[in-house]
Amino acid sequence: MSRTYSISELASEFDLTTRSIRFYEDQELLHPTRRGQTRVYSSKDRVRLKLTIRGKRLGFSLAEIRELFELWDETRSGSKKQLHLMLSKIAERRAALDQQMKDITMVQLELESAEIRCRQALEELNQKQREEEQTETDTAPPSSSATTH
Repeated sequence: MSRTYSISELASEFDLTTRSIRFYEDQELLHPTRRGQTRVYSSKDRVRLKLTIRGKRLGFSLAEIRELFELWDETRSGSKKQLHLMLSKIAERRAALDQQMKDITMVQLELESAEIRCRQALEELNQKQREEEQTETDTAPPSSSATTH
C-alpha cells in the first residue's frame, strides 16, 4: 500500500498553510481522496505539490503548471509534447528574467544619475548659503554694544 498524507503533514513538510494546499486543490493541481471530511493525499499528490512549489519559484503560473501536469497525465510515461512545452516555458522565463535584469540595470543607472544631480544641487545650495552668510557678516554695521566716548 502506498503512503498517504494528511493536509497538515504536507503543510508542515513544505512549510505551507493548509489554506494554500486547499487552494492548489481548487486549482486542480492536487486530487486528494476523501475519508468523510478528511482529505487524504497520495504520494502522487505530494510530488505534484513539490513540483508546484518548484514551478512557482521558477516563475511559472499555476495555469502553466496545471498544463504540464495535464500533459503528463495524458501519457503516464512522459511525453515529447510535455518536454517541448517545458523547454518553451523555460525559454520564455529566461527571456523575461533577462529583460528584468536589463530593466534593473537601467533603473540603477538612472538612480545613480539622479543621486549625483541631487548631491550637486545640494552642494550648490550650501555654497550659496555660505556666501550669503559671509556677505551679511562683511556688510553688517558694527555692533552697538561697543560705545565710544
